[in-house]
Order: sequence, then C-alpha cells, then structure tokens
Amino acid sequence: MQIQVPLFVFLITFPLITFGLNQEGLYLQRLKDSLSGPEEVFSTWSEHDPTPCNWTGITCNDPSVVAVNLSGASLSGPFPSFICHLTSLESLSLSNNLINSSLPHSISECRSLKYLDLSQNLIGGTIPETISHLPYLSYLDLSGCYFTGNIPASFGRFRQLETLILTENILTGKLPAVLGNVTSLKRLELAYNPFAPSHFLPELGNLTNLETLWLSMCNLVGSIPQSIEKLSHLTNFDVSNNGLIGSIPSAILQLNSIVQVELYNNSLTGVLPAGWSNLTKLRRLDVSTNKLNGTIPDELCELPLESLNLFENQFEGLFPESIAKSPNLYELKLFSNRFSGSLPSELGKNSALQYLDVSYNKFSGRIPESLCEMGALEDLIGIYNLFSGSIPDSLGNCRSLLRVRFRANELFGEVPTEFWSLPRVYLLDLFGNAFSGNISHMISGAKNLSNLQISRNKFSGVIPSEIGKLKSLVEFSASHNELRGELPDTLVNLGQLGTLDLSSNELSGEIPSGIHTMKQLSELNLANNGFSGEIPEEIGTLPVLNYLDLSGNYFSGEIPLSLQSLKLNKLNLSNNRLSGTIPAVFDKDVYRESFLGNPGLCQGVTGLCPTKGRGQHEGYLWTLRAIYTVAGFVFLVGIGMFIWKYQKFKKIKKGITMTKWTSFHKLGFSEFEIPDGLDEANVIGNGASGRVYKAVLSNGEAVAVKKLWERTVKDETPYGAVESDKDEFEIEVETLGKIRHKNIVRLWCCCDSGDSKLLVYEYMPNGSLGDLLHSCKAKLLDWPLRFKIALDAAEGLSYLHHDCVPPIVHRDVKSNNILLDDEFGAKISDFGVAKVVKAAIKGGVESMSVIAGSYGYIAPEYAYTLHVNEKSDIYSFGVVILELVTGRRPVGPEFGEKDLATWVRTTLNEKGVDQLLDPNLNSSFKEHICKVLDVGLRCLNHVPANRPSMRRVVTMLQESVPNSVPGMENKNGKLSLHFPKLV
Repeated sequence: MQIQVPLFVFLITFPLITFGLNQEGLYLQRLKDSLSGPEEVFSTWSEHDPTPCNWTGITCNDPSVVAVNLSGASLSGPFPSFICHLTSLESLSLSNNLINSSLPHSISECRSLKYLDLSQNLIGGTIPETISHLPYLSYLDLSGCYFTGNIPASFGRFRQLETLILTENILTGKLPAVLGNVTSLKRLELAYNPFAPSHFLPELGNLTNLETLWLSMCNLVGSIPQSIEKLSHLTNFDVSNNGLIGSIPSAILQLNSIVQVELYNNSLTGVLPAGWSNLTKLRRLDVSTNKLNGTIPDELCELPLESLNLFENQFEGLFPESIAKSPNLYELKLFSNRFSGSLPSELGKNSALQYLDVSYNKFSGRIPESLCEMGALEDLIGIYNLFSGSIPDSLGNCRSLLRVRFRANELFGEVPTEFWSLPRVYLLDLFGNAFSGNISHMISGAKNLSNLQISRNKFSGVIPSEIGKLKSLVEFSASHNELRGELPDTLVNLGQLGTLDLSSNELSGEIPSGIHTMKQLSELNLANNGFSGEIPEEIGTLPVLNYLDLSGNYFSGEIPLSLQSLKLNKLNLSNNRLSGTIPAVFDKDVYRESFLGNPGLCQGVTGLCPTKGRGQHEGYLWTLRAIYTVAGFVFLVGIGMFIWKYQKFKKIKKGITMTKWTSFHKLGFSEFEIPDGLDEANVIGNGASGRVYKAVLSNGEAVAVKKLWERTVKDETPYGAVESDKDEFEIEVETLGKIRHKNIVRLWCCCDSGDSKLLVYEYMPNGSLGDLLHSCKAKLLDWPLRFKIALDAAEGLSYLHHDCVPPIVHRDVKSNNILLDDEFGAKISDFGVAKVVKAAIKGGVESMSVIAGSYGYIAPEYAYTLHVNEKSDIYSFGVVILELVTGRRPVGPEFGEKDLATWVRTTLNEKGVDQLLDPNLNSSFKEHICKVLDVGLRCLNHVPANRPSMRRVVTMLQESVPNSVPGMENKNGKLSLHFPKLV
C-alpha cells in the first residue's frame, strides 16, 4: 500500500506534469480544437505553459481566467458552450468571427459573466431566454447576426444590464414593453430589424439612466410619446426610418443632455416647436424627409450645431442669418423645401463647413464669399434655385471641393480661372445659367474631373487642347453655348469618355482623326454646328456607340458603310451635304428622317428628296401618265379598303384591333401578322400580368407575344389594395422601349388598341430559368451553365442600376423572369412593375405605395417600409443564386414558415454546406459553388447598405472563377467559359 499510493498520485498527475496546463488551460485548449482559423491566432497557446494567463486574448486574475477576447480572429465553428466551465469568466468577446451555430441555453451557466459580445457572427436561431439568468451581466452585444423571432420577455428581468445591442438581426416580433423594466440601461440599440409594426413604447420613459436610444428602421408607428421627457440623461436619440406620425413633441426640448436627434424619414407633420435654446449641447439635428412646415426658429440657429438636416419638408420663408454664427457647423442640408431670400452672408466664416446642399428651393442673391473660408468645403450643391451674380473668386482657392452643382440658376459672368483647375473636383455642373467667357486652359489641373456639364450657357472661345489631359473624364456636355473653332486633336485621348455633347454651338472644322480610340464613347452629339469634311469611317468601329447625331452641319461625301455595324438607338445625319447611296441597313422608311435635307441622297428611301421636273416638252405625256396613275390608284385603293375592312373584321372577331402600333427596332414583319398567332394552342406561359403566346411569322421568325389582362397594376399593401398611376403596359413600354443590352430581353414592338394590349418580344426558345431549374430538365443545367446564367443576369441588372440614366429598379427579379435563348444566354424580362428611381430628387430611394415583387424574393426592408432602391433587386438576385446552388424553389412546404434564404442560413450554420448543394451538381465544382454562394449571401444581407452593388456583384462573380476547372477559366483576370451544346 505504501508503494501504491505514490504510484496512484503519479498516475493522476502525469498529464499535468506532461503538458504543464492547469484545468482552465485544458478547457481553452478544447476551445482551440473546436474552432478553425489562422494558425497565428493561437501561436502563443502553448500546452507546456502551467497556466494560460500569458496566452494572446486571455486575461487572468491570478490564477483564474477572467476574460477571453478573440474578436476579429476569423474563427469558424459552433459556439463553444464548454467555455462556461471557466467559473471566474467575467468577459467573453468573440465578435467579428464566423461562429455559425445557434446560441445554446447553457449560456446561463456562465454565471460570472459581466460582458458578452458575440456581434458580427453567423449565429442564428432565437435568442435564448436563459441569458437573463446571468445575474451580473451589464453588457450584451448580439448585433450583426442572424437571430430571428422575438426579443425574449425574460429580458425584463435584467437588473444590472447597462448595454443592450441587438441591431442588424432578423427579429420579427413586436417590441416588448418589459424592456421598460430594465432601469439600469444606459444604451439600448435595436435598429435595423424587421419588427412587426409597433408603437413607440411609452414604457421606455422609465429608463431614466438611458444615454443612447437607437430604434432606426424598427417599423415604429404612431406618435412619439410625451414620456420621453423623463430621459434626462439621453444624448443620442435616433428613431429615423420608421412610420412615425404626428408632430414633434415638446418633450424632446426637455432633454437637456441631448447631443444628437435623428427623426428623418418618417411622416411627422406640423412645425418645429419652440424651446430649442434649452438644448445647449445639441450638435446634430436631422428632421429631413418628413412633412414638416413653417419657418425655422431663430433660437435653433443660435445653438453650437455641427449638422443640420432639414431637407425634403415644406419649410418656407427666409433662412435665419444666425445659423452662420454656429462655430461647429460642418453639414447643412436644406434641399427640397420652400426657402427664399439669400443664404446667410457669413456662412462658412465661423465654422469649417464641409457639406452644403440647398437644392430645390427659391434662394436668390449671391453665393456667399465665405463658404470655404476654413478650407474644408467638399460638397457645394445649389441646383434649381434663383441664385444670381457670379461665382466668388474665393471658391477658386477652395482646393477641398469634390462636387459643385449650380444647375438651373441665374448665375452669370465669367467663371474664375482658378475654379476650372480645382484638383479634387470630380463633378462640375453649371448647366442652365448665363455664364460667359472661355473655358480656361488651366482646366488641365482638374485631374480628378469625370463629369463636366456646362450646357445652356454663353461660353465662347475655343475648346482648349488641355481638356485632353483629363484622363478621368466620362461626360463632357457643353451644348447650346457659343463655342467656336475646331475640336482639339487631344480630345481623342479621352479613353474613358462616354458622352460628348457639343451640339448647338459655332464649332467648325473636321472630326479629329483617331476617334476610334475612344472605346467607351456611347453618345456623340455634334448637331447644329459648322463641321465639314467627310464623316470618318472609324466612327463605325466604336464598340458601344448607340447615339449619333451629326445633323445640321456641312458634312459631305458618302455615308460610311461602317456605321451599319453600330447598334444605334438614335441616328441623325439630316441637313448636311451628304451624297451617294444610303447603306443597306438604313435604306428603310423607318430611317427616313435620319437623312432629310441632304440633296445628294436621292436613292433608296421614298420621299427623301424632291422630284425633279421633266421639261415642258413632256407635259402631254406626263398628263396621260397622271390620268392613268390616278385611275390605277383609285382602283388599288378600293381593293385595299376591301382587304383592310375584311382584315379588320377578322381582327375584331379575335378581339384585336391594330391601332397605336409602335416599333422600337427594325422589323422584318407586319403588325397584322401578330394576331394570327394568338391561338390557345400557341400559349407558352401564363402569369399575373397576362398570357404569353409563341407566334411564328411569315418569314419563319418566332416572336413571343404577351397579351395583357385588362387591369391596372394592383398590389396589396398592409392596408389593402392600391392602384398605381400607370398600368403594366405603359411601364414596360417606357422601360424596355429605351434600353438596349445583351442581357435585357428585346421588345420589338407594342400595340395598344384600347381594349387589348400586346407586347411583342424576341422569342427565347429555352424558356425561363425557373421553369427549367425546377423541372425534370434540371439535370441539363450543370454548374458552368448555371454560373453563366447567374453572370449574364447580374450584368443585365448592373446595366439597369448603373448605366441607365436615371437608374431603373426592376422590383420583380426572380428565376421566372430570367429567360434563356437558344444558347442559354440569360436575359432579364418582365418590367411591368419596374420603377425609374429619381435619384436627383430622392437621393436614390423612393417610397412606394404598393409592394411589388414575388413572395420569397422580396427584401425584408421593402416589405415593411415600402422604401425601394436598387438594394431591393440585389436581395432578390441573391435568392436567385440560392436557387441555382440548391436547386430549390424560393418557398416550399419543406421550409415550413421559412423561405429559401432563411433555410439556407439555418442549414449552413447547423449542418454545413454539403446539405445545401443540389445533388444534380458535380462535386468537382464545390469550391467554386461555395464562392458563388458567398456572393449570394452577401446580396441577402438584411442591412441594405451592406449589400454589394450589382457592379460589384458582377466583379465578384468574375473573380470567383478558378484558374483550372473544365469549362471555366480565369487567366490573368480574363474570364472564359466553355459550354457543351445542349439539346
């Protein structure tokens, strides 16, 4: 026995002797093993140390571990619940990682926790009620995760909690009144959650220690309660982006500690109340995008404000001069109101003003000299006012400026020479004033200039050759001025130029040679000048040119045959001195007005040129011919009327009367052929907007014809049905009739007969992606082909969002609206609920009166705020990517009450990516599929601002292609896809 006891002691202590770690170190080693991440994160975690107290991220109160901080370490894996075995643990931070499980109820076993930060992870599921069992917890941050459901009612039991942050999740219940019981709270942040419509809780007035209250985009309705006057310690009050109504309560004026008040983007009414002088600490006030009116109280402007945003209301009258005395003011936004009079003369003199936007008002008088006195001004926006006088010389020294916009005012005089050369300005908009003088040679100093708009002024002189040094220039619009002389040869150096509009000037000479180098040029307008010489052949080589107007000049010679290769939306060569034969592509009546006023172009197009006389000696013969011609004409008209009556009778029997026919492309068929294909045997699709037929024409070509149901666009809002201002026919015609892109379905023509409306599209023989993907033919779609479809659709949406002016939001992106041609090229279709975003007025966001879109694809913020911008389309496209990856529909019984997006997140967190992938896909593509899935999940971010732009989505998809996978190559950044011919 004497020998056995020491041996027993040796055996049980052998692991400690071998590895040197105490029990807490062993628990942490287990944490290390359960999470994967970069090796350097755990490089100091040596198993030979006696304790973990010297390890990175570990803090001890000797000998116990009291804090674990592994934030931002790129760790992935499930939440390590066994960490609660560290009985003295007071602080745990795993923020900004890839923790991907649900949060276990056993978290309540971490009894000593005071600080818990799990923000910015992939944790999902419901928030466990047991968190409230932690008796000492004072800080809880679960923001930026994927928590769903309600805020637990048990949260009302916290007694020491000072910080509660649940922003950027997917919480859908109502705000619980029990939060008013947590009187210890100093910071309450619940913003950016799709809560059910909830009234602003009057119980929050009980939180008398509260310093920050952030409830932005929480679906709040009703009015702001008077009880907030009890929040005497509040410094930050943000209830923006909600549905609040009523007036701004005077209770806000009792918050003596307030520094920031954010009430923007609600439906508040009335005037700004009096009493702002009490808020001596107020630095930022934003009540923009409401329905407020009246004048601005002088006392508000006497506060030491840093930011004042009042835009998009109905404020009127003179703006108080005293605002210029504020020593901290750096941001002042007043646009879209009814202010009149002059801007404060000392504005910018007493503070480092950075942002000034007073657009869409009735301001008059001169632009203040002192705006940039502190040298900080970056944005100077004053479009659509009545400003007069000249641009102050002092602004020529404002080298901090980035954007200058004085469009549509009454400014005049010469632009200061130095103003042309500001090195950081990228947008200079002086459109629609009465400026005179020359464009300065010093413009070469404006190295960052990408958009120069000086049309409709009185600028004179020549265009300086130095403009060719502006390598970033994308648009140069200088129409309707008095510019003269020749175009500088250096103009062809502008390789990024997309728009060149110099129409209605006094320019002369020839178009410079070398214009073929301007590969990005999409619009060239030199109309109504004095240009001469021949039209260069090289114009026909410009790859993206779709607008060409050279009318009203002295161009001579023949029309270059190379122009036939251009895909033009607009061609105008009228009123020149062109001669010869019109190229075959343009030798059609639809182009007749493109060539009028060219006496030398008399071949081909009927009625283009006046008929020449034959001489008096042929008068008798001419008379006979005229008689026979008239008789023949009458006979033919009679036969034609009979045929027309008969055809009309047939069309009426079919319910189609061909009136108001509009074509958008060169057509090789007659409109009267279309109704013959509208037979029930030719139906290829039915939808909410109408029935689609396949019509085979006399020339053998097939087209798709959509016959719209007789109704206007109606959609359900949370408050019932609402009818839009335009029907689907008008919207689709207006949208598709003016855009051209290889990934947008082509609208050939349309017919509106009053009682029947037809849209004729190019026929897409492989139907819709949705029909193909969710049918027995899904096996035909291997991964390279699915990826090609995703990339094509992304490029189409990118065109709508970034290349259309103004941008177009589709609002119903889904797999059934992605059509496939004979080579499985994808094209976006069905623009019946598309919306043109008036970015200049609304900042890129519009509030819809109806919900448009399809269930399973609708972005969460759109469903409960009705605020739409391109981010809504991006969310829907993310769902399409999930369909391509999983092969599943966006909604289905297998998801229960969830949709595909929620199911993917949950399954990814709990079971891993293998459980998501469509079994029809070859596993050799798994790595690339995961990259594309990641792009889709980024598109599905529940915070709209965090979703990538469609232009960025296209780039990410292109960059995702591996270097060596059969059918897919990415060599030196150049994308190449190879697909087998499918039948």
